[in-house]
Amino acid sequence: MSHRKTLLAASIVAGLCLSGALNAQDSSQATGTTTKTSKQDGKQVKQLAAVTVVGIRNSEALSLDTKQAADSHVEVVSAEDIGRLPAKNVADTIAQLPGVNIADAAGAEGGFDEADRASIRGSAPSLTLTTLNGHAVASGDWFITGGGGTRSVSYAMFPSEIVSQVVVHKSSEARLLEGGAAGSIDIITRKPLEFDKPFSAEGSVGGVYSDLPGKTKPQFSGLVNWKNSDNTFGVMAQAFYEERSLQRNGQEMLGYSYIPTGSAVATQLGLTGQNGSKSTGVFYPNLPGAALFTQTRKRKGASIDIEWKALDNLTFNLDGFYSKMDATDYNRNYMLRLRDKLPGDTLSSYTRNGNVLTGAVMEGQTGVSQGIYDMISRPGESESSSYITLDADWQVNSNLNFKFQGGTTRGTGNTPTQDIMEMDTGYDQGASYAMNGLGKPFDWTLGGVNNTYNPATTGLDWIFGDQDVHVVDKEHWFQADGEFDFDDAGALSSLQFGGRYAKHTHNSPTAIAQGPNWASDVSFAQGATIYPPSGGNYPSSFASDLGVGQMPSGIWYWTPAQLAQLNAKYANRAVTDDPGTSRFYPNDIYAMTEKNSAVYLQANFVGDRWSGNVGLRYVGTNEDIGYTSPGIQETDHRAGSPASAFYPAGWYWNYYKHHYGKLLPSLNVKFNLNDDGSLLARFAASQTLTRQDYGQLAGFLGLNDPQAPGVEGSGSGPNPRLKPILSTNFDASLEWYFAKRGLLSLSVYQMDLNNYYDYGTTSGTYLNNYLTYGVGNPSHTPIYSNYLVSIPVNVNGNLKGVELNWVQPIGEHFGTQVNYTYSNGHSSGGTYLYNADGTAASGVSAGNRPLFGTSRDTVNLSGFYEDSHWNARINYTYRSSFYDGMMPVTAGGLGNTMPLLPYYQAGTGYLSFSAGYRLNDHVSFSFDAMNLNNPKLRYYVNGAQAGLGFGKVPEAFYTNGRQYYLTANFKF
Repeated sequence: MSHRKTLLAASIVAGLCLSGALNAQDSSQATGTTTKTSKQDGKQVKQLAAVTVVGIRNSEALSLDTKQAADSHVEVVSAEDIGRLPAKNVADTIAQLPGVNIADAAGAEGGFDEADRASIRGSAPSLTLTTLNGHAVASGDWFITGGGGTRSVSYAMFPSEIVSQVVVHKSSEARLLEGGAAGSIDIITRKPLEFDKPFSAEGSVGGVYSDLPGKTKPQFSGLVNWKNSDNTFGVMAQAFYEERSLQRNGQEMLGYSYIPTGSAVATQLGLTGQNGSKSTGVFYPNLPGAALFTQTRKRKGASIDIEWKALDNLTFNLDGFYSKMDATDYNRNYMLRLRDKLPGDTLSSYTRNGNVLTGAVMEGQTGVSQGIYDMISRPGESESSSYITLDADWQVNSNLNFKFQGGTTRGTGNTPTQDIMEMDTGYDQGASYAMNGLGKPFDWTLGGVNNTYNPATTGLDWIFGDQDVHVVDKEHWFQADGEFDFDDAGALSSLQFGGRYAKHTHNSPTAIAQGPNWASDVSFAQGATIYPPSGGNYPSSFASDLGVGQMPSGIWYWTPAQLAQLNAKYANRAVTDDPGTSRFYPNDIYAMTEKNSAVYLQANFVGDRWSGNVGLRYVGTNEDIGYTSPGIQETDHRAGSPASAFYPAGWYWNYYKHHYGKLLPSLNVKFNLNDDGSLLARFAASQTLTRQDYGQLAGFLGLNDPQAPGVEGSGSGPNPRLKPILSTNFDASLEWYFAKRGLLSLSVYQMDLNNYYDYGTTSGTYLNNYLTYGVGNPSHTPIYSNYLVSIPVNVNGNLKGVELNWVQPIGEHFGTQVNYTYSNGHSSGGTYLYNADGTAASGVSAGNRPLFGTSRDTVNLSGFYEDSHWNARINYTYRSSFYDGMMPVTAGGLGNTMPLLPYYQAGTGYLSFSAGYRLNDHVSFSFDAMNLNNPKLRYYVNGAQAGLGFGKVPEAFYTNGRQYYLTANFKF
């Protein structure tokens, strides 16, 4: 780090020797604007002024003008451009910008059909800060069982209709809110006094057809704006309601297991463990399954903005926003039960490729189930995001300006109920599977009848599922910013300064893990007749677009209403003071509080043919982390309550408090290389800070107890001692604005990430619940064991790359855009991972793999046509494979969790199209088609990166189908 800091310091000292400033990228200036020339500080400079922008061509020109005028490196999408893009949320809106990646989901729950996360330059979404009008915004995730959380924002909460501009900051400035190592994305909304007319109204009514479920749902948005004739008071109100049906067809493997030493299959295959290991070193897929996911998403919300120019030099603005997405869903997965059945089977035949059992035919055994079936209904699942801010803008005199803001933001993620039945299937039946490489799903079979409930071959396995999970993310803040403009001060144009204080909390306070009500006077044995007949079947076309060769079809299921009735009668969700019966689940609860403060000073300069800024931002953070465990970890701890049957010896709250402060320098310089300013060169250097994800700092320390004294256990948990990520960033670009709507640019960048994170292991001694409460210990004398626990650890990272962007007007009506981003990210250092037998994996350490979220190649291709009545646009986006998370390896039949496997999403392309017809100034029509190529989302794991002796093997395949939107738009 010393070499990087020396370079950074030298860059900033050089910047202090320069002169001139153009601070054109303030959020308040960028809204609904175009460029004009005016005199500022005795110099002719380009400013931004509010106008009405109509049409793709004009909005594209505005976006390029805003980018050209900025001192820092930014990318911009403007309002009318958003309206003419195939875009249904803000992530779709910015997907075509160079250096921007979008993802279909927050993590390893698999991808869906709507862009949900955004990131910059091949980094993970959590390294990109998302703000609204320059301030923080909280959001949640609808699928949040399992504890933890991310700092990335769910873009599904923000429809594209709320946007005036989106500004992607690729280089940092001292005045910008900290939190994005890779940069920040600022979503700028419209303001009442920016409208041309005293009264304006806009609305859209339409529908969306999703081809997999074959359903059409309504879409609506509306806006009303009024301002007085003096342009001193205005009110804008906006509302939206969007409903959509979703169906995802998939095949999932749910991880891999090793064949245990001494098992029937190990004997048949002649496999033995080395040095007394439990593992033979040969692996097989856990649970190949036919996964059908259906959901109805209802996104509804509203915003209101009241702007009052109380005096000529004093303006107040009250801004509020609320968005909620109801995401009730039903997930069914009909699986081949390899995980805990294959080791004890007799194989009629098998295929093997190296250390992976790639196929097997298993004989039927009397009384043995070869299948398992999960039906999971989540009524009322939802996420929300809201904020309210009060701003004051005081122009003290011609030189001095102050801005004040107080605000609060709140995001939630809710899983109130999971109605679940897990059934044993395929009793007495034979089964088989065959792997087909990374590009094609498995072939697999399960004997017997699959298309109707049959009590002779189906019986209850378990009732599980988390209930009453409500994650709440909140922040309250106050900030004050000032700017002093210098008259005829030479190089120094202005000074910006300010401070901010925020209290941020992220809590998951409750969770209930239901189980079967064994006290019920009902037989749960195979063949019981307590269950209703099946209420439905998988669609006849299920998985036809996945390319599956052989898999059960027409699979039966109970309806969500039937599941709710069964769970109400037979599931135990009681929370009591009795540790023998209480279903309270500490694994999903945690609490975090951060108190963040910042002050900054930024000097802006302007010269004859260059401009820039240099600044320092100091950030201080006090962390108070509360996480849970079945044993004591921290010095500061207390016994947890209520009681939990999962931990009869008790569980504990552990508290870790930490303070850190960082000084973050930044420098941006822009040079006009010719007289008309059409050829620009930029250079930027900065240090940025990103706080670690909530799920890495807090969560539950889960342990798998060894079942004999002296044997080492395993587990996984958080690491509250993780340091924040400090990134040293360099950025250089060359931009040629060769026409009004034309740009050719080249950018290079590098990020050196200190205190990045990956997964390693640590040893610890904890209470062994299994031995303490086992039959061999009637007095329950506490017995402690040593555990090897997987946790996130700090490592180093490096990310560098190149961006190419070409925006080309073609005649009066056509235009194209092509951009390519190359990113090379890798981490190094950290704690060693371990083999399945507990021995160190030589040469394989945490961090010795790509960075999370880094696609080496991202390509965007776009073309449009526009005349006075018609417009059309087609987009294609491709991103190559990227590292997406970790999942456990399990020991077949033993239930022990072993090292974590790196999890990747394979390269995927997305094709979209939009067209519109403008009838007159008041009425227009639009058509949008999303995912026209019906992309197949493929996921795989890499055993070699965990030291497990096998390479890339498939993990999941999904398709979500196409969506078609038809909308009528009205303006008055």
